[in-house]
Amino acid sequence: MSSEINTPARGSKAIYGASLGILMLEARFARIPGDMGNAATWPFPVLYRVVRGASPARVVLHAAQGLLQDFIDAARELVDLGAEAITTNCGFLALFQQEIAAAVNVPVATSSMMQVAWVQATLPPGKRVGIVTVCGETLTPAHFKAVGVPLDTPYVGTENGREFFRVLIKAEKQDLDVALARQDIVDAGKALVARHPDVGAIVLECTNMPPYAAALRESLDLPVYDIYSMINWFHAGIRPRRFA
Repeated sequence: MSSEINTPARGSKAIYGASLGILMLEARFARIPGDMGNAATWPFPVLYRVVRGASPARVVLHAAQGLLQDFIDAARELVDLGAEAITTNCGFLALFQQEIAAAVNVPVATSSMMQVAWVQATLPPGKRVGIVTVCGETLTPAHFKAVGVPLDTPYVGTENGREFFRVLIKAEKQDLDVALARQDIVDAGKALVARHPDVGAIVLECTNMPPYAAALRESLDLPVYDIYSMINWFHAGIRPRRFA
């Protein structure tokens, strides 16, 4: 059969074939496969837009103060290019969920923590979701409220680890010791479950954590969800699979 296009081709976008737009923080650390900022992570094409001045430290440690309009402008640019849905590469941008969604006429998912409610619905009575975050000290009830996370949800950060936090947030270096970063995530997960034995599933807040989700799953023998699991679900609604 011929693969030639015989119907009129309709225009309206600047870029075609990439329906998901990702708002990126401005950083230079290594982004390994599985990291949201590594385009090879995704099984579909994506569009990226770096928000200048939005350093990980400013977003995570200082509540992204003064950056809302920058993120809205960047989201609008992605939609203008052709994005049919918008996400971000930092879970702490949950703070901007409602504002960005109101500013663009496409679906918006700012944070992996938006999964908490539906993961909770899968668990048996007496079990609840726990969150592993890049920084427990600055994750606040405001972040939870913005994306519908119960305020009593237990969480643990990586700020006391040896590698992950100091590379991603403190920007002490650009190279990443992957083994040490993996251990930081596993240690945080173990600490969370030790403090809260009723945790029955983990949601990883940080979009740089998916490369370590499998190791955490094996260590804890609990389901682990992250931005990769969420965005694949999110994208499936934008581009449903066609079945023969």
